[in-house]
Amino acid sequence: MCCGEGYFEDFAEAYDALTFNVPYDEIAEYYTKILCKMTDGRRLLDMGCGTGSLTVRMKNRGFDVIGQDASVDMLGYAAQKSSEIRWILQHMEETELGEPADAVISTLDSINHLPDKASWERCFGKVCENLKSGGVFAFDVNTPYKQREILGENTFVYDVDGVYCVWQNSFDEADNGVDIDLDLFFEEENGTYSRGEEHFREIAFSEAEVREMLNAAGFEVVNVWEYLTFNLPAENSEKLLFLAKRH
Repeated sequence: MCCGEGYFEDFAEAYDALTFNVPYDEIAEYYTKILCKMTDGRRLLDMGCGTGSLTVRMKNRGFDVIGQDASVDMLGYAAQKSSEIRWILQHMEETELGEPADAVISTLDSINHLPDKASWERCFGKVCENLKSGGVFAFDVNTPYKQREILGENTFVYDVDGVYCVWQNSFDEADNGVDIDLDLFFEEENGTYSRGEEHFREIAFSEAEVREMLNAAGFEVVNVWEYLTFNLPAENSEKLLFLAKRH
């Protein structure tokens, strides 16, 4: 995986338009409820923050939040939303904060972008290293079910806010991976369109495999819920929320 300029450059430009239906306020409230039950600390890392829409909302809820992403283009858009937040350019599996956090969150299946099991393990290890003793790690990930049955081999078309996007998926059962190709068309002021493209990949692991990786990294898994609820996971759950605590 690359990091910095050119990484998610075209996707960054289209990201806010394409995520117009993401319920950021509901997600922020969900994570706030979880964190406030687990810690009194307010120093929070938003890992894989993208364009910072959720990061800003967490700050508005009283957290001393840091936004981290591997794309300088994503962080450029994030910085326009708040100059009071510290934005850092890092891969998730190379996290270094300098001062430990009380909690780390990672949302909107950011961790699914890590390319293999070793990367997930390094990421979890780095989170543990950068948390205070007893610190909280809460994150959501797509399940193998969603990768296989919902994303699968499907194609999606979006026409929103000056962006036309053709989103094509290809499923690989070997690692529950989905290769994603985006063809992006941006409407210019003169009515013409410029073209961009993006390619990325997401993989998924079973609940048991994620639990095993967290335990090996030094975490106690406190709860696993179906995303945006406090219900136990089901066979057809598309996304799970993992809540873990550093030993």
